[in-house]
Amino acid sequence: MAKGKQETSVVRQRTKIWRALENYGWDALLASIAAFHVLMAPYTKVEESFNVQAMHDIIYHHHHLEKYDHFEFPGVVPRTFLGSLFVSFLASPVVLAMEFFHFPKLYGLIVVRLMLGSFILTTLGFFRRQVKMQFGSQVEAFFAILTASQFHLLYYSTRPLPNIFALGLVNLAYAFWLKRNFKATLRCLVCATMIFRCDIVLLLGPIGLEFLLIRSVSFWEAFRCCIVTSFLCVGISVLVDSIMWQRLVWPEFEVLWFNSVLNKSSEWGTHVFYWYFSSALPRSMLAAYPLCLVGMLIDRRLLPYGLPVLLFVMLYSKLPHKELRFIIPSVPMFNLSAAVAAARIHINRKKNVWKLLYLMLIGSLLVSLGCSVITSVASYSNYPAAYALKSLHKIVEDGSTKAADCLVHVDSFAAMNGISRFCENKSPWRYSKEEGITIEEFQHGNFTYLLNGHSSIPGFKCLFAVDGFSRLQIQFSLPPIILLMQPKVYVHGNLQCQDVEMKNWPGCV
Repeated sequence: MAKGKQETSVVRQRTKIWRALENYGWDALLASIAAFHVLMAPYTKVEESFNVQAMHDIIYHHHHLEKYDHFEFPGVVPRTFLGSLFVSFLASPVVLAMEFFHFPKLYGLIVVRLMLGSFILTTLGFFRRQVKMQFGSQVEAFFAILTASQFHLLYYSTRPLPNIFALGLVNLAYAFWLKRNFKATLRCLVCATMIFRCDIVLLLGPIGLEFLLIRSVSFWEAFRCCIVTSFLCVGISVLVDSIMWQRLVWPEFEVLWFNSVLNKSSEWGTHVFYWYFSSALPRSMLAAYPLCLVGMLIDRRLLPYGLPVLLFVMLYSKLPHKELRFIIPSVPMFNLSAAVAAARIHINRKKNVWKLLYLMLIGSLLVSLGCSVITSVASYSNYPAAYALKSLHKIVEDGSTKAADCLVHVDSFAAMNGISRFCENKSPWRYSKEEGITIEEFQHGNFTYLLNGHSSIPGFKCLFAVDGFSRLQIQFSLPPIILLMQPKVYVHGNLQCQDVEMKNWPGCV
């Protein structure tokens, strides 16, 4: 009897473990990949600078707005603080605990990025569970596998960009859409549009129009839902952001005016109309790109979901300035369509014609994984300024004598390539991002060290250089693909500083 009870207990325990893996195993896989990206490349680029600096200031300066970075460097257009406040609220207890144990600030950057990634992947997990309920566990499995084999979605999921905050709400909208909760879908899309990215209206429009055409909601129900949500979101944004910016402002309206009405975004480069379809989507989706069209052709249930998202990308293609992150909200829905096609191939893999398709599917997944690994390695070398500042800190602080005061100037190029306030150390270190200083004027200033893209500056000694990613090179030998690096950021020391002359620096080649 006792033996039977013990066996029953073991079976129950195994069943619980299996259910936990079934419910959360895919979440754990995607979360581990996203966390790996954070740990390998914790630094951020210029596109993320506003939210990164905002989260730093919220956590470390609290209500002392005069110390906030955005007053000195406001950027081209104002951005909302709501996303930064949300992530900072989640991360603050952990960061404060690390402050108590004297962890470097950089760990705070890792924490806020992990918190953002947790939110995005939670919303993606909610969408995935609805995929399982509507299309089955095999489609769910291929949805997770395809997502895991792609680089950009998981890499961007921890990046504090307005597009990524909006992506979280779009994931929720997709999940409610599959649940046939049409009002909740509209609310999520309206919220994303009014607060984080005004261009999500290009996704809201086609989806809302479809709801009206197939009579999922009546016109007045949709109108009332969108108007109420819009007023609420705009009111919250204006209230909070006007306090943070110290002027009356609705950030997304100014962004809309700048990008669409004035069309100033074109100053940052333009691409041809079909660039999203010929470059951005193939790079971001890899093996899922050809499969997503097949999925919509073989399963008519996908057409009502895929066509509005496809129209979103086409409408976005009309804007001259294009970046992959702009259309990243389309990737989860396209992955669903690709997962349906992959599951159909998997189910029929033992049939004669399908065997070859199945081998091609496995091969394409392996190629996608390889491309993601190569892209990951290249991306880790994309933050040379951050590595340069980290090396400077280490060399100076490991020396036998420490400078009484170290004033480091970070030029705009260095600030755009990895350096944020999370990279700064405490006293005796001080930092300046003063702009408009010519190369000749530096020798008349009081800077101890300079970080910039110039190999030679009068009055300063080039202490060392840090390489950054240049391009990929294909060769007919092993390894077949190599990453070419070149010096990107140079660290200079003031010749009048005794510490610069006394230390053994790596030097610049």
